[in-house]
Amino acid sequence: MTARAATRRPVGTVTRGTTNPNRLRRMDRWIAAVHGAELRRASDPTAVDLGYGAAPWTAVELLTRLRAAAPRARVVGIEIEPERVAGARPYEREGLTFRHGGFEVPVPGRPLLIRAANVLRQYDEAEVAAVWRQLCARLAPAGGGSRGGLLVEGTCDEIGRRHVWVALGPEGPRTVTFATRLGSLDRPSDLAERLPKALIHRNVPGEPVHAFLRDFDRAWAAAAPYASYGARQRWMRAVRDLRSDWPVTDSPARWRQGEVTVAWGALAPRG
Repeated sequence: MTARAATRRPVGTVTRGTTNPNRLRRMDRWIAAVHGAELRRASDPTAVDLGYGAAPWTAVELLTRLRAAAPRARVVGIEIEPERVAGARPYEREGLTFRHGGFEVPVPGRPLLIRAANVLRQYDEAEVAAVWRQLCARLAPAGGGSRGGLLVEGTCDEIGRRHVWVALGPEGPRTVTFATRLGSLDRPSDLAERLPKALIHRNVPGEPVHAFLRDFDRAWAAAAPYASYGARQRWMRAVRDLRSDWPVTDSPARWRQGEVTVAWGALAPRG
């Protein structure tokens, strides 16, 4: 089933459902840091864990991490497979519910956050833009000093050591974030295998994301003397050098976490 499927049925395709506890910790912590203020100010701080998989761990953890930043936040886990919803129901609690659905996001009103991790990996690249538009249309709109809701869509490895995601607002894509456990990293381009579907097939010469990873590897190599102070110091030095040629949008406080965020326009596929 595609995004053109009948609206009476959930929109999307059943995923493999692979999940592990703590797998999405890097994404969750980033969301809490950059979007926590929006959640705190909102009258209805609803977040959606879209496609949480065969077990509800990621939704349970999302609630815990968001509430550290926004105590009134609530999470709705949405799955297209009814059996997974039934299996998650015993984990419901105050602030956490589960619903059957897909890309139509069947929750009242407009959520302030939609997290879709490892959901679009199985889709064709040509389908991504339509799914993004559908999900962005469900976000809380901007206005009154708010930038509106946030869609975070990306991919990570099975235990969450390497993760790349795109952040989108109601207006469309904003940034791309690369996040890793620095002790497991040989070079920054190791993250290429976790690029989201919109970018993974564009890691070829002539495409911006390929040039970015090439330059990141060069900066990493040039920062080798800092390795004696630890992988974190080497990463931070490499990002500082990278910033002279690429629009890095975050600060050293995030770099210390093994992250770097770049404006979407700099990495967007050509054509």
